Amino acid sequence: MSEHKATIHWQRKTEDFNYKTYDRTHDVTFSGGTLIQASAAPEYMGNKALANPEELMVAALSSCHMLTFLAMAALKNLVVDNYIDDAVGVLGKNAEGKMALTQVTLRPKITFSGTQPDAQTLHQLHEKAHSNCFIANSVTTKVDVEG
Repeated sequence: MSEHKATIHWQRKTEDFNYKTYDRTHDVTFSGGTLIQASAAPEYMGNKALANPEELMVAALSSCHMLTFLAMAALKNLVVDNYIDDAVGVLGKNAEGKMALTQVTLRPKITFSGTQPDAQTLHQLHEKAHSNCFIANSVTTKVDVEG
């Protein structure tokens, strides 16, 4: 087992604290010291230039899938040169009628050197990566992998 920490810090920078006008910008500091600024999604009065929790969740799922896929490919002696994923998450109402990230679609495009996996091997690698991805195993959101 291991622990993974993040520190979230928000501070009011205005005189008032009105739902429509308070700044949603906050800092996220990870255990290794990396700091990013984040906000709410623009639809919820956030700063569109900053990452929002929904995008960070999509990124976490995509990153976890990629890292697990790379491990699986390396164990099969397949050499990956490039991996890009234009992942998309959909925010909507779940079965309980609550707003949730209801679906994430991963669209990885992978370039290999040397031995090229056939379609079946590629599909099996994605299935194995998905079933072993720590983040995918931690959420109830439907995660599809196209590719």
